[in-house]
Amino acid sequence: MYERTPFYEKVKERLIRYAKIDTQSDPNGTDTPTTKKQFDLARVLRDELVAIGASDVRLDERVCVLYATIPATAPGGMPVGFVTHMDTAPDAPGANVRPWVLENYDGGDIVLNEERGIVLSPDAFPNLKRYVGQDLVLTDGTTLLGGDDKAAIAAVMTMAEHLLSHPEIKHAKIALAFTPDEEVGGLAKDLDLDRFGAKVAYTLDGDHLGVYMDETFHASAARLTVKGRSVHTGTAKGIMINACDVAGEFLLMLPREQKPQFTEGREGFFHVVSIHGTCERAQVELIVRDHDRARFEQREAYLKNCADALKKLYGDERISLAITETYRNMKEVVDRYPFLIETLIASIKDAGIEPETEPFRGGTDGSALSHRGLPCPNLSAGYENAHGRFEYVPIRSMEQNVNILLHLIERFGRMKEETGE
Repeated sequence: MYERTPFYEKVKERLIRYAKIDTQSDPNGTDTPTTKKQFDLARVLRDELVAIGASDVRLDERVCVLYATIPATAPGGMPVGFVTHMDTAPDAPGANVRPWVLENYDGGDIVLNEERGIVLSPDAFPNLKRYVGQDLVLTDGTTLLGGDDKAAIAAVMTMAEHLLSHPEIKHAKIALAFTPDEEVGGLAKDLDLDRFGAKVAYTLDGDHLGVYMDETFHASAARLTVKGRSVHTGTAKGIMINACDVAGEFLLMLPREQKPQFTEGREGFFHVVSIHGTCERAQVELIVRDHDRARFEQREAYLKNCADALKKLYGDERISLAITETYRNMKEVVDRYPFLIETLIASIKDAGIEPETEPFRGGTDGSALSHRGLPCPNLSAGYENAHGRFEYVPIRSMEQNVNILLHLIERFGRMKEETGE
């Protein structure tokens, strides 16, 4: 059994309370945010921030972005911000979440739902062995938990409450923002950088305690549309153009070894998200990813070449390819501000944790924010098995993230705002 910190009950209570609020976003939603129920958590957080004494608390009722400030308690120092997202992923059921706590995990199988025979086993999820002796927040196996990103919100809110109740702690201004729709590509697009009030920030998102990220994919979404020609199959020779068959030709052009299931590390990929169609019309939706900009641009060019080859066979009017930028690698921006990672690494070590990093095979709100002018690397929120029924959060990871944030804030309080030194 590990020794609990003074933050134990706070982060545990907050995560359980937040997890019970359904905030799933909708990948097909056209409203802003994509689901109105995200406001339910936003209003809870707004009221809580007011109650603990935060300043400038404002919920933008148009776009569901919540802002707050923890005022500086000492002159000088460099303001810093923290961004977390309120929505949960649409990949598993997100309503009627029933969190519970398993104390002093013994390293064996965990029965999540005896009636349905749902078991969380270290045989399937080896990372469980990291948390022997720790307390875990779990689901009943029928829903996700929502630790992505509510474990981060619990840590940030506990950090804020601690600072606001201890004004003797010296720090610079701290800006907070809570955003919707991260899980469906919202990428903090409606976060007002002037309103936010800090020139640098960190997102909190991702697995495993002590992991930081300063490198993400470059990402685009692509859509190939094929217009076919349908006639009766009995008289189709020389006349029919089956759009589904043409889409299949396109799929065969994609290199088999350059797909997510065959790649790792900094290896990029093409990933087919969906295929749907009839003889008359077919569409292929896919995403393109790579950490290296030159290779990424080559991937986009390859798709265009594939489309051009099909146009030569079937005619320009029958083939169209649309490529839309999703986000870009934050490293291109973050590398210009080396103090952000240096300070984060030092703060993780201050908390007694060995920092880890790896190129993130995805994107964060910080990917987009960095390229909008807010350099924003990422600190892991410490959850495990996100987006699924076997998600869990070690309470110690949330406690330790509070400690990391406090060390980070203390270090920013000693920096010069103009230089970051």
